[in-house]
Amino acid sequence: MRQYLLQRFVSGLIVLFGISVFAFALIHLIPGDPIRIMLGENATAEQVQQLRDQLGLNEPLLAQYFHYLTGVFQGDFGTSFKTGRPVLIEIMERFPETVKLALAGMTVAIIVGISMGILAAKFKDTFFDFLAMSVATLGVSIPSFWLGILLIMLFTVQLGWFPISGGTGLKDIVLPAVTLGVLASTVISRLTRSGMVEVLSFDYIRTAKAKGLGGAAVLFVHAFRNAMIPVVTIIGLQIASLLGGTVIIEQVFDWPGLGTLAISSIASRDFPLIQGIILFIGVVFVVINILVDFIYSLIDPRIEIGNVKE
Repeated sequence: MRQYLLQRFVSGLIVLFGISVFAFALIHLIPGDPIRIMLGENATAEQVQQLRDQLGLNEPLLAQYFHYLTGVFQGDFGTSFKTGRPVLIEIMERFPETVKLALAGMTVAIIVGISMGILAAKFKDTFFDFLAMSVATLGVSIPSFWLGILLIMLFTVQLGWFPISGGTGLKDIVLPAVTLGVLASTVISRLTRSGMVEVLSFDYIRTAKAKGLGGAAVLFVHAFRNAMIPVVTIIGLQIASLLGGTVIIEQVFDWPGLGTLAISSIASRDFPLIQGIILFIGVVFVVINILVDFIYSLIDPRIEIGNVKE
């Protein structure tokens, strides 16, 4: 256990180091001068030079990256160019809203996706199976912003059931959560169906039926538990992706999470904030992937952390 955790910790640090290098290099390739954006086009050369010196932007890029990395190891993600506040505070103020939206969306995705997948496997090669998988295939092809706009037009503009985007209350979260959930459920349903179809053909399932176990017990207790491993993997990755910032959905519904913060920081060329958001998203991915490995061992006793029992 300790050795495995140490290996994952070291590999996670390597991944995060690569992300930090990539983020630092990428933001300096973005067209536009953050100093000119902050001061305006009418700023004098002296004012521009003074602010560059103050923010450390006149230093060589390697020196800037070293100072940034040193600060990160000390828990300092830097200070926002735009607001003058610590980057970590800016992120943590927005992150709870992204968590709320991601969990609501994944709740919809898990309920809809797993239910559709199980029923499609149970009624394999029937019209329901064909319909469910056709809807799943269509869902994968639908752009998220298009579905979000359709839901706004129908349920907000036409029916008036939900308020105009911009709030963070219960009614405000319904449409963005449904948009995220419907799109994420398509992948979950296809994976659940394929796993269930395979497991239902195993000998121990026929044995369980021969012993007189009910259909629900066979389906959920024996079959679904053994088909969950790939489903848990995709759920974990999608949760990490949503927690990293549902940029498009947050923009469509004006949800005040990490996605909208990332867009505004890119528009203002707020280098420290952009770097901080990207690195924070990387940390979220690494942590959730480790948690998924722990969940494996809970689902299947044959799986130990870092090993598989024979």
